[in-house]
Amino acid sequence: MSFESMRKLLSKYFPFIIVALVAAMAGGIIVGKLVLGQSSLAENESVQKTAAGGQVAARAITPENPNAVADVAEQVAPAVVKIETTYPRRANPHDNPFFNDPFFRQFFGDMIPQDEGAQVGLGSGFIFNKDGYILTNQHVVGGADKIKVTIKGFDKPFEAKLVGSDRSLDLAVLRIEAPRDKSLPTVELGDSDKLRQGEWVIAIGDPYGLDWTVTAGVVSAKGRPVTVSDEGSPRRYKNLIQTDAAINPGNSGGPLLNLEGQVVGINAAVNTAGQGLGFAIPINMAKNVLKDLMEHGKVVRAWLGVSIQNITPDLADAMRLPVNSGVIITDVINGGPADKAGLERGDIVKEFDGAKVTDSDQLVDMVQKAKIGGKVVLVVIRDGNTRFVTAKIEAQP
Repeated sequence: MSFESMRKLLSKYFPFIIVALVAAMAGGIIVGKLVLGQSSLAENESVQKTAAGGQVAARAITPENPNAVADVAEQVAPAVVKIETTYPRRANPHDNPFFNDPFFRQFFGDMIPQDEGAQVGLGSGFIFNKDGYILTNQHVVGGADKIKVTIKGFDKPFEAKLVGSDRSLDLAVLRIEAPRDKSLPTVELGDSDKLRQGEWVIAIGDPYGLDWTVTAGVVSAKGRPVTVSDEGSPRRYKNLIQTDAAINPGNSGGPLLNLEGQVVGINAAVNTAGQGLGFAIPINMAKNVLKDLMEHGKVVRAWLGVSIQNITPDLADAMRLPVNSGVIITDVINGGPADKAGLERGDIVKEFDGAKVTDSDQLVDMVQKAKIGGKVVLVVIRDGNTRFVTAKIEAQP
């Protein structure tokens, strides 16, 4: 072979020879990457199989798994239901309980569609038990004459029964008759206490009747208090999850999910005056009362039978109190636990069962966490003297 022929041959195949040599020298690294890729693929396949089997699988939005939100939506959407409620026609359309609910009007406005025979409302919920139990908001179903539930993959809507509800927590449990020939999809309830600010969350529901809409965002904040005046009986939300995941009318009652496909919140409201201001009830709050709602139709609360008020410096001056902070009893209900224990109007509560009392909300929480039927010792100031009063906690009537 001539020199010119050899030069042409080398120039033609030299790049491929270099690539082959580099690949051979770095074979361990290239193979390692391939193994990692195969391992990741195997893990993803395992995740999909595990999720299909009803178990929770960890996910993360990464360059290797950009479809984490889609995976969660695909897994959970079948267990998210559309809720349609019917109310009797009234002379004044604003007599509908939805319109009368300042919470609904503040966050959603007067948006409930109407037909000629009745008023109707829309909302969402999710199946958390294969026996047909559904969790949603109380304001979605409160006062309804008829509740209809539509489940993805089923030909006809189901008639739902209201099993239990609690207005102050804005929670309701419905039940449908589970079909015998087809099992119901369910979701797993997570742990909202583990949520972190900035963590990705997903909302699924039926905003404006647009079935099974998926939106995503992050946890903007935790522990948000929201109070809505309601003719002297306000709805007070003490611990809402704030998110910028889009929540709109009809999303109420639907699940807020983490990237593991677990329900961490129940979508409750969006503030239409701002951008990305959605709120959800922490799922742990619901888990604490689910048994009561399912078995008793209501939340069974511990009760002391008093009305209380925070002591302010102005109040202390006006009433000539010996302290300028804390909690004062403003009323004692006849025949209640406090009345039986001898507590009186004007008593200043300093301690409850060994814990210092600083404000009325704290005392309410202490009472509600107390064991029904158990006895507690309150330290109170009456007429400038310290007294120890033992009270037996009862269930709230």
